[in-house]
Amino acid sequence: MRHYPPEFKADAVALYRSRPGATIKSVAADPGVNTETLRNWIRAADGRRPGSHSPAQPTAPAPDPAEVTALRKRVRELEEERDILRKAARYFATETHW
Repeated sequence: MRHYPPEFKADAVALYRSRPGATIKSVAADPGVNTETLRNWIRAADGRRPGSHSPAQPTAPAPDPAEVTALRKRVRELEEERDILRKAARYFATETHW
């Protein structure tokens, strides 16, 4: 097991974070470190224990019941409009003889 200076670890983590679409495996190849080693450094930089799972995501606030009711009503209206338009399209499709 190799010992890496803290500056090297910080640079490797910064390199990973500077490439949003890159995988840990592809970034680890640049400085020549093991994939799991880089993963542990990233976790440590995020304040997580190596081997631990992602921190819990904050929960969304409870939806307002009045807003939910209004949104459900709007969905029903839009579905009804869609059904009417589909029927009209079928009707006009059979009426035209191009």
